[in-house]
Amino acid sequence: MRRRRRTWTTAVAVTASLATVLPATWARAAGPARLDGAIVDLSYAYDDTTIFWPTEEGFKLEREHGEVTDKGYYYAANKFCTPEHGGTHIDAPLHFNATGKSVDALPLEQLIGEAVVVDVSAVVAEKPDYQVRVPDLRAWESAHSRIPHHAIVLLRTGWGKRWPDRATYLGTDERGTAAVAKLHFPGLHPEAARWLMGEREINAVGIDTASIDYGQSTMFETHVALFAQGVPAFENLANLDRVPARGATIVALPMKIRGGSGGPLRIIAIVPP
Repeated sequence: MRRRRRTWTTAVAVTASLATVLPATWARAAGPARLDGAIVDLSYAYDDTTIFWPTEEGFKLEREHGEVTDKGYYYAANKFCTPEHGGTHIDAPLHFNATGKSVDALPLEQLIGEAVVVDVSAVVAEKPDYQVRVPDLRAWESAHSRIPHHAIVLLRTGWGKRWPDRATYLGTDERGTAAVAKLHFPGLHPEAARWLMGEREINAVGIDTASIDYGQSTMFETHVALFAQGVPAFENLANLDRVPARGATIVALPMKIRGGSGGPLRIIAIVPP
C-alpha cells in the first residue's frame, strides 16, 4: 500500500486555514487554554518528573550560569541531555523502519492538519490494555462525519489526567528492562492504524499515553504498520480534553535532529472561535 502523493492544493489549504485562524487566536492566547478560540498547548514541559520508557534515564538539565555578571547584567545558560523518545515527542518512521524518514526529513505539511479527536476515555477507564479499533473510529464518524484525508488523528484515552505519576500512567513505577513487561496503558490496534492509512490517508496519529502501541505489546505492530507507510506518531500528548472532536488545526513541530528517530515535540491545537 503506497500513500498517495500530496498535492500543492493540500499545502495551500493548510496555509489558508492558518492565515484565517491565527490572528483571532493570538489575541486570546494570553489566558488559559480554552475552546472559544485559543491556542491549546498539547505538550508537557521537560523536567525531572517527565515520564520516559522504563529503560531510559530521563531528562537532565545542568545549570551552568544564572547570575549577575561583573558587568552588571544577568546571564543564564544551561545544557540538557535527553533520550529522543520521552515526554511529549514524535516517533519518526525511522524509529521502526530502516528506510523510513528521520525526524528532520519529515515534510512540514505532514505535521500540520485538521485535528480529529477520538474520545475513547469512557471505554478505556476500566480497561488499561484497551486497543482503539476500527469500530471506535466508525462510531466517531457516525457522530461527526467522515474523517477527512490528511487529518491528524488524536486518540483521547483520558490517560493524561494521570501525568506525571509513573505508577498510574505506565502501570508501574519500576525501572529497567524487567519493568517493560509490567506496562499497562491503552493504544491503537494495528488494524485500525492500517484502516486510517488505507481508507482515510491520514497525515499523522497521536495519543495521550506513552506509546501508540498498548502497554502490553511485545511486537509493536502499530508502530511497524504506521512507519512502513511513512506516518509519524505523537506520544504523551497533553490537554486533549481541551480540543473539540473536530475543527481545530494541529501544528506539530519537533526538534530538528538530523538523522533522528524522533525527538521532543512542541505541538499545539489552534481552536477557532
